[in-house]
Order: sequence, then C-alpha cells, then structure tokens
Amino acid sequence: MRIAVLGLSHESNTFSPVPATLEVFEQSGILEGDDIVTEYASSEATVGGYLAVRDSAPDVEVVPLLFTRITPMGPITPEAFETLCTRMLNALDQQGPWDGVLLALHGAAVAVEYPDADGEIARRVRDLLGNGVVIGVSHDMHANVSHALVDTVDVMTIYHTNPHIDARERGLEAAELVVRTIRGEIRPVMALETPPVAINILRQGTDDEPMKSLMDMAFAHAEANGVLSVSVAEGFPYADVAEMGMAFLAMTDDDEALARSIAVELATKAWAMREDFDATGWDIDEALRHADAAETGPVVLLDVGDNVGGGSPGDSTHLLEAAQRLGIRGVFMSLMDAEAVTACMNAGVGAHIDLEIGGKTDDLHGRPVRVSATVKLLADGKFEDPTPTHGGFRFYDAGPTARIHTDDGHDLVLTTYPMGTTSRQQLLSNGLDPMAQRIIIAKGVNSPRAAFEPIATEMVYVGTPGATSADLSTFTYQRRRQPMFPWERVATY
Repeated sequence: MRIAVLGLSHESNTFSPVPATLEVFEQSGILEGDDIVTEYASSEATVGGYLAVRDSAPDVEVVPLLFTRITPMGPITPEAFETLCTRMLNALDQQGPWDGVLLALHGAAVAVEYPDADGEIARRVRDLLGNGVVIGVSHDMHANVSHALVDTVDVMTIYHTNPHIDARERGLEAAELVVRTIRGEIRPVMALETPPVAINILRQGTDDEPMKSLMDMAFAHAEANGVLSVSVAEGFPYADVAEMGMAFLAMTDDDEALARSIAVELATKAWAMREDFDATGWDIDEALRHADAAETGPVVLLDVGDNVGGGSPGDSTHLLEAAQRLGIRGVFMSLMDAEAVTACMNAGVGAHIDLEIGGKTDDLHGRPVRVSATVKLLADGKFEDPTPTHGGFRFYDAGPTARIHTDDGHDLVLTTYPMGTTSRQQLLSNGLDPMAQRIIIAKGVNSPRAAFEPIATEMVYVGTPGATSADLSTFTYQRRRQPMFPWERVATY
C-alpha cells in the first residue's frame, strides 16, 4: 500500500495588507521528501501524525512529497498558488501510483482567484488521480469547511482543541481511517452542517464555555456504534468567504442518516447558544493598569488585534505606547521590525541606541514608538520547543533577532519575521526567564495559552484594534453569507 503525504497549509486573513507571495513560501520553506521527515516526524503537527501511521501500519509505505506552510497573512497570490499546485500535482503524477493521499490543508486558505483554496487543491488532486484513490485530510479547528471539499475527499478529521494541541492525533486518526478504507474494512460517509453563525475569537477556547459543552456533545456522539469521527470547526471570521463560520462534521461507517442526524443535532445546539458566542476584550489602559497592580506575575495580556496566528503583522504598538504613556514598567513583548533589528546588529551588543520600533505595517496597528535602549543580545531567531504548543510545531524561525532593554524598563525582542507568542522558548532562547516577567504581552489570543497558562497568574484578553480585532463589526465583508449571526440578529437556522 502506497500513500502520499503533501499539502499547503495557510490560514488566510483577507483583511491583512500583507499578501502570501511565492517569495514568502520560499522563505518559510517548501520542503520535499526526507526534509519533511526531518522537520515534522518528531513534531506534534498534522504531518507528524500522517508520518506516524508507519508505526501502526508497518506494511504501508508513506511517501512524503511536498509540504509548505507560512505564518497567517493575506490571500495567496496567483503565482504562488499555481506554482505550488503544479509542483504538488507533478510529484503525485511522477511518483505514483497511489492507493491513498493524505493532504495537509489548514482549511482557511484563500487564494486571490480561488476563495475556497483548500477545496480547489483537493479537486485538482481528485481530477488527477480519479475516484479509485482514497483521499484524507485533517483540518485546523479554524477551518471554514466547504461542502465542495467534503464532497471531494473520503476522510476528514478536524482538531478537537483550541489551543491546538492534538494536531498529531487528528493527523494520525485521518491516516488510520484512510488505511482502513483502502483495506475495505470501512466505508466512510460524511455529513456537514454549516449554520449561519460565527463565533467570536474570544469564545473559542475548548476548555471554556460555550465551546466545552459543544465538544462534550461531539465526543459523546463519537462513541456510538458505527461512528468513525465527529468534529466541530470553529471557523475563521477573518477570511471573507462564503464558507466562513462554524461547521459540524460527522463521519460514519456507511450510515448517511446517522451522520446527518449527528451533524444537525450539534449545529442546532450551537445555534441555540449563539448569543454566548459574542464577546469583547478589555480596554487597553484598563488591562495594563490591572496587570500593573497584580501582586505576582507574570500576567499575560493577549494582544487580540495583533494575533500573528490569525494573520496580523506582529508589529502593533498600541499596548507598548500605552505602557509608556501610563508609566508602567516591566513589560515583555516581541515586535516584528526588520529595520530595527538591522540597526541593533550594526550597533552591536552593549550599545546604547535610539530606535523607532513597530507600527510600520499600517496605522491600524499603531505608529512607531520611540525608545532608548541597550542591545542585550543578537541571535539568528531559531529555536526549538518539544513541549506541547499550539499547532504542534517544534521548530521556529523568527529570522535575525535582537533583544533590547529600554531605559523605561521593558524587555523587547525584535524579530525579522512575524512571530506569535506561542512558546516559552521564545523568551528562553533570548536569555529571558518567562517566570521572572511581570507583564507579558502575547501576540495571540488562544494560541499562547498552551505555553503560558501553566505559568501565568492571569491571562487577559485585550481588545486592541488590528486585522484580528475581536470587534467583527469593524470589518467590511463582501462574500460572507447573509443574514448571519452576529452581524444580522435576524438570521435563522
């Protein structure tokens, strides 16, 4: 049995001003063959789960072909999409034949010419290989799941956790279901239900209500006879596409009626809870004063509007500017600013330097903040984290990096590439003890929780503006369904 592993993983924020160009993918890494194994076999990511099926099914030959992923940003450009699709399809064509294919697709990818980019990739793979090849996919929980994709593939799983710490498990689950399908042990059928409701990013933690109740219901259904998998997708509200919103997927062994009844029951439950999905974050000044008054730290302030894992640029200065204005000391944060990194590199470790940092993408994410600081450390920005992190990734690359200590008492890590605050190793690799910080400003919403909740005295969602603002009314949508909750309260299901 031969199964191919390949994919393009991108969470596209259509409100981001930064396009996903071919150069960005090349910079991040377009991996082939053994390079995929080196990067992902020991990781907790989806591809790690795909590769792990070799352990549970040693008679299966798993062949990694091509995989690439980038930090969330804007839609994929036509050049990037066509180039990557062509390379994937050529690899499938030239290295076949195949019994199965495992596609590593995020589920919220948008290409300039294909709003349902994940569905388009699956369609092209199906057209190339025909109906005799079993295709499986494992989606991120922030997928905007399309009916077109579900109709194209044979098996689909979706992460069960947010922060996403079960990516490898769901990848392995999809791979094992594909193997069982090829062997003729099961005949998967799927039902997808997509009520017109979007869940606010502040209500997406799966250990918190209202998501916990939905997940408990899904897990209970998954234990029933004949049920292969039950999934809840929270959706990605920053992708303006027709599929945007929550989705409920049930997969059974040749029982379409059972799959449909489970998906409808979950969707109906979510619809009844829709008012609980709305939320707002803390005011910036109030959040900083609250953190400053804490007797012990670290207090983690989640910079919602600059959620790098949701497509923001990672250079928002709203919280840093407010900390300066309020006279609050002892803040840690990272900022993407390649220009400032270069200045620090030129100055050298130990130099005292005046800089204008951050706020260089657009005014929405703030304006550059002037600091006087000492350059404390220069590094290549690469670090490794084998512990559970959001998405299960192990190897990180922030590009050339500088750590500075400002005269007003802040420790700032300046990076060349956008970098979410999802790993304590980001601090440790730059010579900082996470436990010794008073206030950590994390570029993320739920993604930092896996790493920082175990050490934080409190985690506070801050309603900062930006391309990932919690206030969905600030975005102008062109493609989403109408009416749809929470934008239209008259929506019906």
